Amino acid sequence: MEAPHDSRNLIDAYKGKSIDAIVADLDTDAISLEIALDNVSRDYNMGTIVRSANAFGVRHVHIIGSRQWNKRGAMMTDKYLHVHYYANADSFVAAMRQYKKRLIAVDNCEDASLLSEALLPEDCVLLFGAEGPGISEKLRNYAEQTVAIEQFGSTRSINVGVAAGIAMYAWLQQHVLN
Repeated sequence: MEAPHDSRNLIDAYKGKSIDAIVADLDTDAISLEIALDNVSRDYNMGTIVRSANAFGVRHVHIIGSRQWNKRGAMMTDKYLHVHYYANADSFVAAMRQYKKRLIAVDNCEDASLLSEALLPEDCVLLFGAEGPGISEKLRNYAEQTVAIEQFGSTRSINVGVAAGIAMYAWLQQHVLN
């Protein structure tokens, strides 16, 4: 008897498996990179960031502020990783200190280092802000360093969802793909 068609956006190895089985399997080969999102404005790009995190093998996403975000944009990928919520910056930072995670802000501010020249720690959490306001000053002050993605056009910034994908891939180049 032929197995029923699995229409979920999954690689073939996970077709027909339960969400719990997929999560357990992904957790066995987990990378140490984690992602944090400063959710001050219920940014619609958050779904894109979560979807990219899943594609790159990130297992933990931390959401600071509002628990509401664009889950539809994540295309259900949030079901296959661990999403943690924090009411405010202080509770998030306390948790990261407890787990000895190093916070790296990704923001295009004047004092940022260039991403192409930055050494991203293996045990880091990449922090992204909302489209427009960026990362709150309080959270940026907690970061060990701030990195910016080099840009050469006329616009001041790139989309935060795109920036997150670039930064995650830069981390992978330094720690997984080399």
